[in-house]
Amino acid sequence: MLGGVSTHLDLSNPAAQTIGVVLQWTPRQSVQTISLPVWTPGSYTVRDPSQHLHSLSAVQGERTLLLERRSPECWQFSCEPGEPLCIRYRLEARQLTVRTNHLDPEFASLSLPAVVMLVEGERWNEHRLQISVPEHWSVAVPLGQDGSGSVFVAEDFDHLVDAPVHAGSFDPEPLCVRGQTHSLILLGSPPCGWPSGFKHDLEAVCTAVCDLVQSDPSADQEYQLVIQTLEQGYGGLEHDNASVMQFPWPTLQEPGGYRKLLQLVGHEYLHQWNVRRLRPSEFIPYRYDRPVISDGLWFAEGVTSYFDLALPLLAGLSSRLDLLKDLGADLSHVLLNPGVAIQSLADSSREAWVRLYKQTPANAHSQISYYRLGTALAFCLDVHLRQSQHSLAEVLRCLWNRFGVHGRGYRRSDLLACFSEYSKDLETLLPDWLDGRSALPIEASLQRIGLSLNPVRDKTPSAGWLIRERQGRVWIDRTDVDGPAQRGGLVAGDEVVALRDWRCHSVQRCSELLQGDSNLKVTYSRRGVLKTTDLLLQDPGVDRHELAWDPGATQAERALRDQWFGFL
Repeated sequence: MLGGVSTHLDLSNPAAQTIGVVLQWTPRQSVQTISLPVWTPGSYTVRDPSQHLHSLSAVQGERTLLLERRSPECWQFSCEPGEPLCIRYRLEARQLTVRTNHLDPEFASLSLPAVVMLVEGERWNEHRLQISVPEHWSVAVPLGQDGSGSVFVAEDFDHLVDAPVHAGSFDPEPLCVRGQTHSLILLGSPPCGWPSGFKHDLEAVCTAVCDLVQSDPSADQEYQLVIQTLEQGYGGLEHDNASVMQFPWPTLQEPGGYRKLLQLVGHEYLHQWNVRRLRPSEFIPYRYDRPVISDGLWFAEGVTSYFDLALPLLAGLSSRLDLLKDLGADLSHVLLNPGVAIQSLADSSREAWVRLYKQTPANAHSQISYYRLGTALAFCLDVHLRQSQHSLAEVLRCLWNRFGVHGRGYRRSDLLACFSEYSKDLETLLPDWLDGRSALPIEASLQRIGLSLNPVRDKTPSAGWLIRERQGRVWIDRTDVDGPAQRGGLVAGDEVVALRDWRCHSVQRCSELLQGDSNLKVTYSRRGVLKTTDLLLQDPGVDRHELAWDPGATQAERALRDQWFGFL
């Protein structure tokens, strides 16, 4: 075949947790370069999947070609043009996330940017995919197939690696959304089974997304909705024609846990429009070999996160009070996070590659998530727009029709121009909100729709630390800036051995021993050496904020609140 690449994945020995990969094509030049993407679109951090690659070889006819490694993920070699050649390598598949690869005797979940190499000069040519699996396993890939039914066909490399691969003993179920049939793939299930009407609820949430965007599904008929049910693990990754999610089944037993699952499904489904087809211009086309900096992730993820809170309500599956509880939790997180005074929303987007996905407890106070802060900004924008009889949903639909439908990427200036068309003052306000720190008018926005954000104080005095326990020992993960622990000389990594001369084996015991006299003696271990210090505890601070109706709201504020609850 002249032009195009054929890929074969061998999953036939799942207990080895290793994928065999074979690439075949006919080169058109004497020097070829192959490279494995360093990141997965939708997950903005460099993961270097080449660390899991071994046994790489190149053969053309009877000759073994010499591969020269040019970078950690890139190789170059000389070959004979016009003669087919074959690349072989193996990949360890032991990371079960939505953006990495996992293979075991139960099922396979593959993210192809972490599997398939890009052949220089072949990116925009057809790519064909074959997969070998154990007997009785099913294979699900959101791609069309050739006449044989055994080969998946992608129009180019981007189309191929955007298609997640799942295999195992499962039977896809049909999911109907606005007359289009999707495939629902459930990998695992809660111990007590799925809630009654689960599939109907998924259809209702997906339909609510279509109503929000005022569009039929953008995806092809091959669209797959994949939910992996685990004991722990949470996340999702969007694709043009699929959503892959992980959800911890114990959460379903918690108040609001099922609603959280529906919000996750709605979030990833909405990404069909916002992110996949309507996306920042910096990501058109994707650069797989390096980080791509954009300050537009606040719109891509923050606006999507804002709407996902309301989707169960729009689907008739939750109440207004549920929405207030969930939105209140996000707004509370923003108001209580010191990072909002350090990192702007635009910088949070730009620094995703080195901050958000590499967050540690110790540096959490110096950054803010563009998901959470983006949700807060989206709320303020929605309320602001409604004062002029418009809404954030209208702006989203405008941008979709102006850019997403045509596959055009938007720039910051395009967002500002579109928002200012609906409210002229946003031309100056929005840049201030994006680039400022602690600048969002959250409380004023709540007041305009007759809501109040009420503080709930903690019941335990504060030592100014975040602690965790592991195997009967307690460690400091973070100290508050200028808090009691920091003033007492404690740092992240210290082990809390005793409080008030009482041994501490758990976080719960530490909390109990904080009660009483505000002078606290701490015995701690640093690098194996026992030390003591005295802390002056602070009065209990605000633990969280809760949204509630404002009993003093005017009639106009209540009317605007009712409009806001409509979201559309």
